[in-house]
Amino acid sequence: MEGPAPASSATEERPVEQQQVAPPKKRPLKRSTRIGLTVIGILTVIAILAFSGTYFFYSRNYVSTDNAQVDGDKITITAPASGYLTDWTGAQGTQVKKEQVLGRIKMTGGFVASLKAIRSPGAGTIAVDNGIEGSFVTVGTQLAAAYNLESSYVTARVEETDVDEVRVGAPVDIAVDAFPGAEVTGRVVEIQNSAATQFDLFPEQNSSGNFQKETQMIPVKIALTSTAGRPLLPGMNVTVQIHKH
Repeated sequence: MEGPAPASSATEERPVEQQQVAPPKKRPLKRSTRIGLTVIGILTVIAILAFSGTYFFYSRNYVSTDNAQVDGDKITITAPASGYLTDWTGAQGTQVKKEQVLGRIKMTGGFVASLKAIRSPGAGTIAVDNGIEGSFVTVGTQLAAAYNLESSYVTARVEETDVDEVRVGAPVDIAVDAFPGAEVTGRVVEIQNSAATQFDLFPEQNSSGNFQKETQMIPVKIALTSTAGRPLLPGMNVTVQIHKH
């Protein structure tokens, strides 16, 4: 007689009910953080408005350029003959008078050596000294360059699109790179008719084959009305703001 059927050893696999995991809740920003971000946003807007207002003010009232340098009437001291430089006294910073002897050229020919004086063609202060005692130089070699610092001026190069806003006699505020904060001033005395770089007959061609016209720079001469007691030497870089009205 057959007994009862044995129970199955295999257990039925029941599907495990999947649990839905809720996304983590974002932590709200702290009140202090919200206030900080708000303050930063307000300050950014204020800075943008201030910059825009300053730019509008200056563009409306001034023609500005940093393409400007202290300049002056150059006095070139050259060798009057070929020979050896001797007795040279034209060191940088030396103040010279017109016709002052700064050295001599020793000329040798045959058995006789003669000396020829080197004279300054004008009065000024030597800014560049190229003279080397005992060196051989040829006639016309520049030995030194001097400037009359009392008649120094500024040459500013203004874009041709802005030069119509510049007038002779206009006051100028000048910032000298070498002397931050010095209140140097001047006035426009001359607007040159020619550009700093002349127009080419055929403008330069770019890589795409198109011709492009470059903005020209017009030299403007500015006389110094106040140097704030600072020694302004030719070649110093400056930024100028020319009053429009």
